[in-house]
Order: sequence, then C-alpha cells, then structure tokens
Amino acid sequence: MTANILIMLLERVIVHVDMDAFFASVEVLDNPELRGKPVIVGGSVSRGVVSAASYEARVFGVHSAMPMSQALRQCPRAVVLPGRMERYADVSAKIMTILGRHTPLLEQVSVDEAYLDLTNWLPEGVTPEQAAIEIRAEVREQTGLSCSIGVATGKAIAKMASDLKKPGGLVVVPPGEEAVFLAPLPIGRLRGVGDTTERKLRDLGIQTIGELANFPASLLQQFFGAAGHDLYALAHGIDDSPVVPERQAKSLGRETTFPTDIADRRILERTLLELADEVAERLRRHEMLASGVTLKLRYDNFTTLTRATTFTDPVDVADPLFRAACALLQKVNPTRPIRLIGVTAGPLMPASDRQLNLFDQSVTEKRRKLAGAVDAIKTRFGEEAITRARLAKDK
Repeated sequence: MTANILIMLLERVIVHVDMDAFFASVEVLDNPELRGKPVIVGGSVSRGVVSAASYEARVFGVHSAMPMSQALRQCPRAVVLPGRMERYADVSAKIMTILGRHTPLLEQVSVDEAYLDLTNWLPEGVTPEQAAIEIRAEVREQTGLSCSIGVATGKAIAKMASDLKKPGGLVVVPPGEEAVFLAPLPIGRLRGVGDTTERKLRDLGIQTIGELANFPASLLQQFFGAAGHDLYALAHGIDDSPVVPERQAKSLGRETTFPTDIADRRILERTLLELADEVAERLRRHEMLASGVTLKLRYDNFTTLTRATTFTDPVDVADPLFRAACALLQKVNPTRPIRLIGVTAGPLMPASDRQLNLFDQSVTEKRRKLAGAVDAIKTRFGEEAITRARLAKDK
C-alpha cells in the first residue's frame, strides 16, 4: 500500500492549453459581425500565406502556412484580414496571467499555447480534470475566447490530447493509460516525427504509434540513431521533460514579402530601415538588447539565405540594426530579384544589463531618448503620426 501511495504522489499532472484558431478568434471577438463566417488571417492575396483560419474556413481545407492564393481558391468567400500582432500579444499576455494563477510552473511555448505543471499545485480535493475544466472556463469568461486542453503525465501526450477534440475540447489521459491512448494515433502525431522521419517509418511498415511501440528498439536505434531511443520511449508514453517557466525569447524579428519581386537596392534598403525601426521598437518595449543582427533574403526562386553579424555593444535602437543589415546586404550583393526580406535582432539580453563606456554613453543615450520620444508619440497618436523623413519621401 505504501509503495502504491508513493507512486501516486510521484505521478505528474501536466496540462497543455492551446487556444482555438487564436488569431482568427481574436478578430471575431473584436468584430462580432465576422461570427460564423470563414475568416483567414495572413499575408497578401497574391503572395502571402495563411497565419490562421477560423473553423468555418478549415471546413474548406484551409490551414496555416497554406499559400493565400490556394486558400481563396478553396474558400473564395473567406474574409481575409492582415493580422494585428500587437493585439494578439496583448490578449496572449492576459491569457498567460490567468494560467499563471494556477501554478508558478508555467511554460509559454508560443503566443497561443502553454504547459502547466499542476503536480504539487492542485487544491485539496480537486482532480486534474476539474482543474482543467476550471482553467478552460476562466479563459472563456475573462477573454471571450475558447481553448482546448489536454491533461497527462507528460508534455508530449498532453499536447496530443489537447489537439484531439478541438475546438473547446478537454481530453484527460489517466496515469498508466498512456500507451493505450497513443496506440491508434497516426505516427505523424508523435513529437519529433517530421515529414522525413514519417516517410522512413512508413517505409518500415509503421503507420500508428502502437506499431512503433511494438517495433524493436534496437532496430529503431539502428535506423534513427539516438533519436530512435526517444521515439521508442515516447511511443510507450514515457516523457519526463520538465515544464520550464519563464522561457526567454532568444531573438526578435520582422520580415515582409514584396507584392512583386524586387531587384532595386534602394527599395531593399528602405524596407530594411522600416523593419529595423519595428524591431528596435519591440526591443525597447520588452526592455531587451540585441547583441547581433541577422539578414534574411528569399529569392524569386524561393531559395532562402541568411547572414549574421554581432555588435561590440548590445543595442535597442534602429540605426545600428539598419547599418549592419545594409552591410550584410552589400556583402551578399544579390544577383536575383528578392521575394522576401527580414531583419532579426539577437541573441537578446535584458536592458538592465547594459554597460556603456564613457565615450559611447552620451551618443547612445541621446539616440535612446529620441527613440523613446518617437515611441510615445506613436503610442498616443498612432503609427502614422510620425515617420523618418527618408521613409516619408519614398512613400
């Protein structure tokens, strides 16, 4: 009896909360006239991709990362919206605050999903299922949005469980029933199984997670190396990966896809300046510094190239980001037209760790004060209230 009680005490309670069609749902929340209509959030009709689709649009086979042109062929009556990342981030912060009231062990893995470890944080007499029901209700009541929840002893299974009964679903996998739960699921649902691995597994005659669990571990390691051991363990429901709270972003970036392919360096540099301004504003808002910058280019033939450089002193203003990105562009000297261009700042560090030498301090602080004043004007009067003279001339 004592051993059984000890085992029960050691069993983890991991909850995965996944918001339902998050971007599209926020748009419907803010504009109730969209309710019941197929809503797609994403890039331009001719060249963009789908970021999110409401469930009314998903009926037509629309899904994230699908080219927008294809999505509209499949769902021509869809309402297409460009997306408002600042709004989504604000709603996400409110959701994470709600989840954080249930446990300090909260790991946010994206803007619309998180893991909670409730193992030692369940109120007395409350079951994991009751706690999940309460969390789902709180999110609905306080944000007006729906979420789906999976509960299990490990993160991988909890995530798969949350995906099974969307939208608004709740799936609990009791301790000891992990393998039974996993067995009928297609192999592609298992964590770590991408397209290439899935093809290799299917070539071995493995279609379901149950078939993977019955495959000899030695052969899996022979075919997949160390990853074979992980696949075998997960197929048996073994997952002790911890919930890691306060995961810090390693980088912040912005990119844009041009309406038509661009070869004009003047336009490319103007776009880099716009992107650098946006990235720098986000750095200051999050009180972070960047110790480097990465330039991303995608050519007209969809070949993608990245180049990076580092700074002697970390920054949170646009000018050094822009100059470094332009220098990288000069080194690349693209010979083909550009379809997409992006700027990413990172690795990041807290702004409180800033150390300025006496020579640079005056100039840097003047730039930061000027940037802060611009931020304040945009916050009060809107993004179009103030802009650089160079960008104003080019528009």
